[in-house]
Amino acid sequence: MASSANALRLGLRTCSRQTQTSNLRIAAIQRRALSATATRCEGVPVPKREDDAKLEFTRPYNPGEFLSEKLRSDDLQDWERERYERALTSWEQTPDDLKRGWSTMIRDIEQAAAPLRRVVMPRRSTFWYEEEKDTDLITNEDGEDDFHENDIMSLGHGKLEEHREFREYARIAVWEMPLLSKYAKPFVPPTSEEVLRFRYTTYMGEFHPADRKVVVEFCPKDLRDLSEVQQRKLMKLAGPRYNPEKDIIKMSCEKFEHQAQNKRYLGDLIEKMIAAAKDPKDTFEDIPLDTRHHTFTKKISFPKEWLLTEERKKELEAARQQALLKDAEKVVQGALVDGADVVKQYLESGAAEALHAVPVMAGRGGKALPGGKGGKMQRSKR
Repeated sequence: MASSANALRLGLRTCSRQTQTSNLRIAAIQRRALSATATRCEGVPVPKREDDAKLEFTRPYNPGEFLSEKLRSDDLQDWERERYERALTSWEQTPDDLKRGWSTMIRDIEQAAAPLRRVVMPRRSTFWYEEEKDTDLITNEDGEDDFHENDIMSLGHGKLEEHREFREYARIAVWEMPLLSKYAKPFVPPTSEEVLRFRYTTYMGEFHPADRKVVVEFCPKDLRDLSEVQQRKLMKLAGPRYNPEKDIIKMSCEKFEHQAQNKRYLGDLIEKMIAAAKDPKDTFEDIPLDTRHHTFTKKISFPKEWLLTEERKKELEAARQQALLKDAEKVVQGALVDGADVVKQYLESGAAEALHAVPVMAGRGGKALPGGKGGKMQRSKR
């Protein structure tokens, strides 16, 4: 109790002291409660809300008033003032009925557009203005998320979309694809001078990183202007891109964005290789052709000894005739065993009766049971 009384007395002494504010000025700051609106500075006028906060827009009802107002301005240049004066003179020469119709039309437009210019004031009674309607929406979203059991599920919509896509491609195949026949060109086989064979990859108009790749193949022997030594040098320059089994040099490029750029790069590269092969300074004759990068496929050939020649056919026929003669001699001597006769004799003999024995279940006392339940196993002859 003593300690509690001392703490209370110390607290009262602290509260009773007067704060010295002679050299310290403290500005009282009024704290605002949690609010979603911005803080307004003192002295800034707040617009009053009268009749749903309608704003009056003063616009001229005819071009004459607009031009007259522009001419009263002192900021116009000479050429602008001259242009406005000509336009005002042309308007004054317009008939009166057209002027009245113009004014009436503009007045109707202003009256129809007045609700659109109305400022929608937020509702102060709510915190997040959740009951306020969004005027920027074209349609009303009230109740759009409610499912009224009058529509199919998302899986059904997916099936319908797939069906529409099939129908679209079917229409293209029926109506648009036949029109491409007029662009068909007859096939012209490549000549002996066209030794480069380019291969492209396409995904039917869709973007894919691999559609830029271009592959070129050519045979060094098809280059007629190169000698045998130069062709062999070209193979050595190609390195692992040379296939010694097919005698073809194959190169590819996909470093550029478009196929035409990659094709042009491969063409320039082949021209440089041919120019280097024609260089007589070094023919690379002292360097052997390296084929370690290629794995040769072992081709298994049918042995020639196994082929049925006329002599081999005669030998086989003679061997068959000899085998038939030996069988005929055994039949005469009775040494040839006929399997069918052996089985027939075995069945006719009494030894075959043992095969017809049927197991019967015997009960107590040695009596046979019709159901075969319980008892010992016995064999009975038919």
